[in-house]
Amino acid sequence: MTSTTPTTPHPMLALAPEVREALAQGRPVVALESTIISHGMPYPHNVAMAREVEQIVRDGGAVPATIAILHGRPTVGLSDDELEMFGKDTAIRKVSVRDIPHVVATGVHGATTVASTMRIAALAGIRVFVTGGLGGVHQGAETSMDVSADLTELSRTEVAVISAGVKSILDIGRTIEVLETLGVPVVGYGTDEFPSFFSRSSGISVPMRVDTPEEAARLIRASLDLGLGSGISIANPVPVEDEMPRDEIDGVIAQALADCDALGITGKDITPYLLGRIIELSDGRSLETNLALVRNNARVGTAIAVAFAAG
Repeated sequence: MTSTTPTTPHPMLALAPEVREALAQGRPVVALESTIISHGMPYPHNVAMAREVEQIVRDGGAVPATIAILHGRPTVGLSDDELEMFGKDTAIRKVSVRDIPHVVATGVHGATTVASTMRIAALAGIRVFVTGGLGGVHQGAETSMDVSADLTELSRTEVAVISAGVKSILDIGRTIEVLETLGVPVVGYGTDEFPSFFSRSSGISVPMRVDTPEEAARLIRASLDLGLGSGISIANPVPVEDEMPRDEIDGVIAQALADCDALGITGKDITPYLLGRIIELSDGRSLETNLALVRNNARVGTAIAVAFAAG
C-alpha cells in the first residue's frame, strides 16, 4: 500500500492500550473527535453522547479512539474520566491544526476539531473517522474569507470522514465546489443527494455514491493504494424518522444567523454560538436530531472500518 502518512503511530502520540493493540494487530479502529464533546453540545448530553457513540463502535466490532490533547500530548483514546472532564470543563481550548504546536508546547488540554482529529488519526495510522458534520464555506465567505480548515485537511490527509454533510449553517453549494477544486472525493452513502446535516436533502447532487460498507472500504483502499494523498468525505444522511424538514430548519438557521450577526460574533466562536442558538430556537429538536445523526454515523462508520480492516 502506498501512503503519504505513517502506518505506525507517531512517537509523540499517547495511545490508549486497547487502541495501540488494535492497530498493531490490524483490527478496525474508529477515530472520534473531542470538540463535539467540549463545544458541540451542552452538558450532560455531550458526555452521554460520547459514551454512547463509543459503545456503538464497540458493538459494531471496532475499537473507539476519541482524540484530544491532554497536558500537551496528542492522545488517541480517552478514559471515561477524561470524557467527563472534556464535557464539563468549559475552559478547554478548541484546537484546529494551526493550534496543535502551541497547545503541545504549552502543555495544556485541547479539544480537537475535525481537521486536527483527522491529522492526529492519520499520524496514528487510523483511516476511518466518524463525526457529526463537516465544517465548510461560511455564509458571506466571498467577503469574509471564512472557510473551515476541515476542507484543506481533507485535501491532504488520508482519512475517510463519515458525516451527515456539512453543518446547515454553512454555504453547502460553495463547500462542494471547494472540495471539488481541492480534489476531495465527495461520496453519498446510499444517496444521490448531499445531505444538509439536520435534513436528508440539500438540493445538491453528490458526484458519486456507494451503498455498502464494502464499497466504501474499496474506495478508501483504492485512494490509498494510488497514493492520491487526500481524504474522502462520505456523506451519510440522518435517518428519515429523525430529520427536521428543510423549510422548518432553514427558518431557524436564518434567525440564528441574524442573531449572530447582530451580536458581532466572528471566527471560531460562530459555530458553537449558532448550534446553541438553534437548539434554543427549535425547542431542543435540533439537539435530538444531532444526537440521532451522530449515532447513525457511528454505526455506518464502524461498518466501513470493519470492512476496511477485513481487506
